[in-house]
Amino acid sequence: MAEKKQGIHCIAVLSDTHSLLRPEIKQVLKGCEVILHGGDIASSMTYDELDAIAPAYFVRGNADEEWSAETWPQEEREANLPLERDLELYGFHFYMTHKKKNIRQDLSGVDVVIYGHSHKYAANTEGGTLYLNPGSCGPRRFTQPITMAVMKVDEGEHNYTVERIDLQQEPKAGDKELPDAARDMDKLIRAIMKDMKANRTVDRIAGRNKVSVEFVNQILQIYTTHPGIDVDGILNRMDIWGK
Repeated sequence: MAEKKQGIHCIAVLSDTHSLLRPEIKQVLKGCEVILHGGDIASSMTYDELDAIAPAYFVRGNADEEWSAETWPQEEREANLPLERDLELYGFHFYMTHKKKNIRQDLSGVDVVIYGHSHKYAANTEGGTLYLNPGSCGPRRFTQPITMAVMKVDEGEHNYTVERIDLQQEPKAGDKELPDAARDMDKLIRAIMKDMKANRTVDRIAGRNKVSVEFVNQILQIYTTHPGIDVDGILNRMDIWGK
């Protein structure tokens, strides 16, 4: 754990690790005093590994429902992996939840909101509150960058800086492979959309592309209810990693 220097503290902010903790991430985490995770940890092993590096605070993502229910009784689950979390760190009030759409309306007194789910880095200040999505540093999703964030908090001056950390793009030996349905996802969805335009049945589309009927139906529903939607639009409306 890093030593406190002149009242400045280092906080690691990450999300959507999906059971993959890259060596580069561990090196960054070793220089931080606290870890904040925005959900979709996806395994108790990753949870324990992060918590062993530094004091870690988590919220429950859609990919955490099953394993967390198997790991803890209900009361412990809500304490260890709540859907929302408020905490005070170094004079700042942090609020955490996994999905942006679930951020509560009353943010009185909140300095920093941490969320995830979209796998896209974002850092915006609204009304004096920082909204920080560190992106995903788990398995690479399509062509999206692998990112996390590090906050440097000056407790005495009551201010902070946020650094975006960009990690390697291509998986290295030892990295977990993406789930079959997520590998080359943009290419897969283009193929499914092409089959839909050719008026092939859902069963045939699923068979041709080696995916489940449920997966095809999810794309079909989005495609038919959003005229003119493109591949990126479909991807942004899918809970791919929760499937």
